[in-house]
Amino acid sequence: MIIYCAGPIRGNLTYQDSFKKIIEYVENLGHSVLSELSSKFKSSIPLTDAQIYKRDLKWIDGSKLIIAEASGPSLGVGFEVSYAIFQRQLPVLVLYNADVQQISAMIMGCDSPLLSVEKYQNEEDMKKMIKQFITKNSHN
Repeated sequence: MIIYCAGPIRGNLTYQDSFKKIIEYVENLGHSVLSELSSKFKSSIPLTDAQIYKRDLKWIDGSKLIIAEASGPSLGVGFEVSYAIFQRQLPVLVLYNADVQQISAMIMGCDSPLLSVEKYQNEEDMKKMIKQFITKNSHN
């Protein structure tokens, strides 16, 4: 299955290692991951902001599920989550670290049945949530 993974690239990078672990785990489960940080998509030339925007929307358009790491604030991640839910009608899993006191009210307050928000304690916890989300939505 093709899965888009969203996480901080320019915003708060505190939890970028968790984002990388999400990508690695989803790939290890045998899925194709679309993400700027995936080892399969290293660009040899720098992309403009417009090129990144178009590429990422095309990647979301081609995905069946979205998994986002939202522990650190990122306008890009929020944009991608919103686009996936409201434009593409895709199931989205938003993960955040238990050490984070709160995440965006726009995420926590969203009542879309397509959105799942989960707080993880550690890497094993995070992996369990990812596997459950993928299994639950694998019929799509």
